Amino acid sequence: QVQLVESGGGLVQTGGSLRLSCTTSPSIFSLATMGWYRQVPGKERELVSFITRGGVINYADSVKGRFTISRDFAENTLYLQMDGLKPDDTAVYYCNAHLKDQTFWGQGMQVTVSS
Repeated sequence: QVQLVESGGGLVQTGGSLRLSCTTSPSIFSLATMGWYRQVPGKERELVSFITRGGVINYADSVKGRFTISRDFAENTLYLQMDGLKPDDTAVYYCNAHLKDQTFWGQGMQVTVSS
């Protein structure tokens, strides 16, 4: 069973920083496009950022210039450095691994930004 293990969520004040991490198996991590999504109650899950195995990166407009995605193939870990956090960033954040015909999700973790 594929597992995506997330860590790093929590409570932070406006303007603060958090770093999210997501670890999975080498067989998945080496091939997958990895990404971060987030969801607030009553809204659809939205893409925050993704990074392909070749290093192509995409960000949602709402986080450009504040969030940085990266991946470490030696550690099989995906990161999301979140700086300049705003209350609108409050959500449950999910790690995602996308292969050609399979998609896997982490369990989700709460990020709360207080004003």
